[in-house]
Amino acid sequence: MKVRQVDFIKSATKPEHFPPADLPEMAFAGRSNVGKSSLINALVNRKALAKISSTPGKTQLINFFMVEGTTGKARIVDLPGYGYAKVAMATRQSWQGMIESYLTQRPNLKVVAILIDCRRGPEEEERGLMEFLTHHGIPFELVLTKSDKLKSNEKRKLEMMLEKDVGITREHYSFTSAAKKQGLIELWKKLDSRLGL
Repeated sequence: MKVRQVDFIKSATKPEHFPPADLPEMAFAGRSNVGKSSLINALVNRKALAKISSTPGKTQLINFFMVEGTTGKARIVDLPGYGYAKVAMATRQSWQGMIESYLTQRPNLKVVAILIDCRRGPEEEERGLMEFLTHHGIPFELVLTKSDKLKSNEKRKLEMMLEKDVGITREHYSFTSAAKKQGLIELWKKLDSRLGL
């Protein structure tokens, strides 16, 4: 998709506050420090659409954005980050319930982009999310962020691990770098295909 216009719609915490389920949606999920906001901004070619913070865990709401491109309209859904963010356990549990409500009750959700720092690979949280989505029949794509930090031999090792240990083949993950604008076209093609655009 070549983005023509993108706008923030609203933030929400409960299904009754979500926008109408009248457009295909792609949700972005990942650790608090995985570079999710940077990737969303790079995908839509905006500097500050999704807020970037030096404090992990800043996104505490589900944020909806409207994207209009050459192939149609869709929504980007920015889910709260998970992982090592210094927030209270009760808040983390609240986020988990909020995210699960969105994932399981949103009929127009077409794909979840699971962001993974390519230097770490998929850890317990990412594997758990993959299992959750598979159990509920929700399509997902792995997005390996900060790929400009990887050497070629490290990249090959990661590819082998994803196929052998996780069972994910090359057509279901993308190497990206928001800083270097790498892998964005490939990722958009995969997302467009899932969205039906």
